[in-house]
Amino acid sequence: MGQQIIILILFLAAVGFMGWRVWKAFDKRNAGGCAKGCGCATDKAMTAKNQ
Repeated sequence: MGQQIIILILFLAAVGFMGWRVWKAFDKRNAGGCAKGCGCATDKAMTAKNQ
């Protein structure tokens, strides 16, 4: 019984991780010009528009 609980916890953690990765792939809030996902290109574009 204990082993099944450990396997279930590991499985749920893996499913959660994959869901998080899919969410981050389709999340448009951090859409920037680079692959880091920091939004640095978006920040530069916003400051250029404001000046």
